[in-house]
Amino acid sequence: MPLDLILVLGGLVSGMLAGILGIGGGSVLVPLMVYLGFTPINAIGTSSLAILLTSLSGSIQNWRMGYIDWGKISSLGLPALLAAQIGAALAPYIPAPWLLFGFAALMLTNIYLVGLKQQLIGVKSSVIATTWQKLRANTITGVLAGLVAGLVGVGGGAILVPLQMLLLGETIKVAIQTSLGVVVLTAVSATIGHSINGHVLFSQGLILGIGGLLGAQFGTRYLPKLPDKIVSNLFRLTLFLISVYSFIQGMTKLVES
Repeated sequence: MPLDLILVLGGLVSGMLAGILGIGGGSVLVPLMVYLGFTPINAIGTSSLAILLTSLSGSIQNWRMGYIDWGKISSLGLPALLAAQIGAALAPYIPAPWLLFGFAALMLTNIYLVGLKQQLIGVKSSVIATTWQKLRANTITGVLAGLVAGLVGVGGGAILVPLQMLLLGETIKVAIQTSLGVVVLTAVSATIGHSINGHVLFSQGLILGIGGLLGAQFGTRYLPKLPDKIVSNLFRLTLFLISVYSFIQGMTKLVES
């Protein structure tokens, strides 16, 4: 199968997952590009460009359907913008196998965080009762998401969704819709940072992004129709499969080195 066709199909799948799960698509694109023979750092940089196109497409659709809260997006996105630059600057100094191991560990951590929602849901009303506490929770969530976006090229949605649920008390659907909007900002920042360092393959990123544009339109339209439990289980299953695959790829790179 031609490489460009594989990239378009990969972008299509990642776009659907971005629209349904709010994870930006990088959780699929980075492992896919590594499998196709691209270096992890180029996969991360190129993924950031594709994520920008995908998340922008999904966010426009969410806005048209009335599911966008610009206040939430800005309060999470502004700290994420700055943190993404730090992550992009640090990424080249981390060996490829350890980037992949860190990626796998992040996915497993987020499965655990999503699973904690029901146990912690009663605590949230007191934890975020004041404006200052809400601002602090938003800043922590945005900074962590931005660091992850720049460091491992996932857009930040993989951490934005569970942290919004745990720290801000959001339902999974609201967290996903907000996450996709914030991912637009983190992807802009991460793409600029990686472009400066020469890590973005623009032709491949645009091809992935075209597929993502189409997939995100489908995902954002379908999300409101799915029960929360199905969305939550699908989110965790996706993260688990990606974690296993990334760990295997990391071990392969470690052996090769």
